[in-house]
Amino acid sequence: MTILQINYALTIKEYGSMNKAAEHLGISQPTLTSAVHELEKEIGTKIFLRTSKGAVPTSEGEEFLQGAAQLYRQYELVCEKYAGKEKKRKFGVSTQHYTFAVNAFINTVKQFDTLKFDFAIRETQTQNVIKDVGSLKSEIGVLYISNLNRKLINKLLDEYELSFTELIKCRAYVYMYSGHPLAKEPSLSLEQLSEYPCLSFEQDGTDGYLFAEEILSENNYPRTIKATDRAAMGELMRSLNGYTLCSGILTGSSSGNEYVVVPYREDSENPNSIMQIGYITKKYGAMSEICRRYIEELKISLEQSTVG
Repeated sequence: MTILQINYALTIKEYGSMNKAAEHLGISQPTLTSAVHELEKEIGTKIFLRTSKGAVPTSEGEEFLQGAAQLYRQYELVCEKYAGKEKKRKFGVSTQHYTFAVNAFINTVKQFDTLKFDFAIRETQTQNVIKDVGSLKSEIGVLYISNLNRKLINKLLDEYELSFTELIKCRAYVYMYSGHPLAKEPSLSLEQLSEYPCLSFEQDGTDGYLFAEEILSENNYPRTIKATDRAAMGELMRSLNGYTLCSGILTGSSSGNEYVVVPYREDSENPNSIMQIGYITKKYGAMSEICRRYIEELKISLEQSTVG
């Protein structure tokens, strides 16, 4: 097994196609296919299934690629430190939809030369945050854990050899447009909110509520609308008087006069809960300098934020 073969396999996974991977690598497809066949023969398992939709990792191949990605990452770090390798480094963040995480990313990018780095920030579904960091597509992820999802999230973190580090604890707040009829209330109950649509970010799967970004997702909401991005969520709040249940953290553009957060008022049937917001990284292996800087910026962004 060689570093070159590992790079080939990881590139195929990234592009999902032999043709596209070969084009990116600057080699012929037969050369790439032969190299992968040799690798599969050596490790004794099939890494990819060739389908009409492209090259898809097998379950054994996915496990191999996770370990290979971690090995290749260490190789890149060694090259950077000792070999003076002039190659663009990649740094990616996968996160639930948090403004403070985006602000921290922006402040991190400003400190590094964009000629030397390929940066990426991915606001995505909860499961994808975990998968991205597990496969080293992103070096770090930002998400939350609560009593509702703790068992499931921890199970997935163990499977992907990830660790969770808490940044802040928050109770539930109602996030809404400042022109909402209930925006000036001192606190809000679910009964008061029942006339308005509860907004949430869409999650895949029948158990999507367990991966919800919004706290108290287990409650029963008579009116619901799902969205996939923050821009749509904001428009739904303005146009339909929608609301969402969140951490109450206001940063940057979200802390202006356009949106407000109101404390959620619990009752006997709908108690409040605690969100532990933090970051996930690989349990083993070295952390890059830029990742350490991003973590510091996360802490600074939260310190400069208001809660409630």
